Order: sequence, then structure tokens, then C-alpha cells
Amino acid sequence: MQFRPLGRTLESIPILGLGTWGIGGEMGPDSSRDEIGIKALRLGLDLEMKFIDTAEMYGAGHSEEVVARALAGRRDRVFVASKVSPRHFAYDDVLAAAKRSLKRLGMKQMDLYQLHWPNPSIPISQTMRAMEKLVNDGLTRHVGVSNFSVEQMREAQQSLSHEKIVSNQVEFSLIDRSVERGILQYCQKEGLTLIAYSPLGQGKIPRGRGSSFKVLDEIAEKLGKSRNQVALNWVIQHDSVVAIPKAADTDHVKENAEVAAWKLDRDDYQKLAKEFS
Repeated sequence: MQFRPLGRTLESIPILGLGTWGIGGEMGPDSSRDEIGIKALRLGLDLEMKFIDTAEMYGAGHSEEVVARALAGRRDRVFVASKVSPRHFAYDDVLAAAKRSLKRLGMKQMDLYQLHWPNPSIPISQTMRAMEKLVNDGLTRHVGVSNFSVEQMREAQQSLSHEKIVSNQVEFSLIDRSVERGILQYCQKEGLTLIAYSPLGQGKIPRGRGSSFKVLDEIAEKLGKSRNQVALNWVIQHDSVVAIPKAADTDHVKENAEVAAWKLDRDDYQKLAKEFS
């Protein structure tokens, strides 16, 4: 497994992690596929994808409970991140939400706690003050954001007294490159890690058709890789970027983990960038 620095901290995280949207349910709890999710997450950990991202909104908290079961006896050296719902951005609500997440996760401290989406109705200064208290109290080691614009990242950082925002989790794939219009460049310049979610375009890349996807398939065939593997590899070639494809099942996890062992050459990288521009 390859690793990248986490923000400007002295630690690194795997370039490929395990996303958990849909594991344990979507907007409500669903335990029907818990065992599939647990097996997928455990395989990912065995394959050195020791970065799990979840959120209190996933399955109304049940995703965090599934993660806890997958982590049983395996917490050491696994980087665990969760996210607080924008409904809970008031100071006391942030603190309470973090404690609930920790209880569901079965741990005393998260590695990264992120603001899930911006919420302009609550002053960001209030929210970040609570995030800083969580660090001071030892409930999370790092603070991050998700789906924040450049200006929102600036404002959030300015609201912190001592801590630094280490990451922004945003959608990034061959078919959604909106982060290239400023967010990626800001993260690279300011030393933030960009955590790419939906790096396979929310399932659209596996099903995609047309001339651009034909080029993608030609490159995949030449390299002896799958379409998904080439598309995922393209994402992680960007400086400061790590990706968290969904750990849907063991087959997907195994396919994703293999992506860390090789690298697209410059010509193929640029050809894909042009085709999907």
C-alpha cells in the first residue's frame, strides 16, 4: 500500500481507504447486508487499506456500528474518520454528536472528525470552537471538513485558534472533476489532504458508454486492468489526493486494493484527462 501525508501533520494515511456509504443503510438503518459489509471491511484491512471513513448520517448511525463490529480486535493502526451532520453544528450539538459517534464506534477517540456539509445557518466560528474542544478533550486527533468550497475552507480555518484543518472530503472522479476549478489547487497549496469520495462516479463509470469510455477500456485492456481500476488509479495520481471507494463487497475491495500496486504512465494519464475534460 502507498501512503500520503495527512495534511501538514507528521503522519501518513493509505492512498486507498474504505468508504462506507450504504453499509448499514443509507438515510435510515438497514441491517440486511451487515455481514457483507463487515467481511468487505475486514478484507480491506487485511489488504492494508487501513483507513475507514463513515458518518453519523450513514444509516442514521448504524454504519458506525457496523464499522465497530468490523474493527473488533483490529483497532490498532487503523485510521478511523467520521463526520458530524450539519444539523448538529451548534456548539453543544457537535460535542454531543461526537460522543454518540464514539459510542457507536466503540472507541474513545477518532482519528479524524469532519464537518459533513456546510451549514450557513450556524456560525462556522461556533462549530469550529466545538471541534477544537474535541481535540483538546482527546475525542478526536484531527479536524477536517467535507464538501467545502475554497472560501468555506478559509473561513473554517480562520475560526480555529490552534488546530489546522487537515482535509476536505469531496467528490472527485474522471466524470466529476469540479474540484479542479480551485478546491484541489487550494488543498495542494495550503497543505490539506483531498479525500476523494465516489471516485468511480457513484457507479456511473462501470456502466458508462461512449467514445471516452471506449478510450478508458482500451487503456484498461492494454494494461490488463479493469475499467474501474484504471479510473481509480487516475484519481490517486493527483498530489495530495487519497480515495475512499465504497467497500461494497469483498470482490470490489480486492479489485480496488490492487490499484495501489501500479501507476498509469504520463501518456495514458493525459489521454484520460483530455477525453473526460
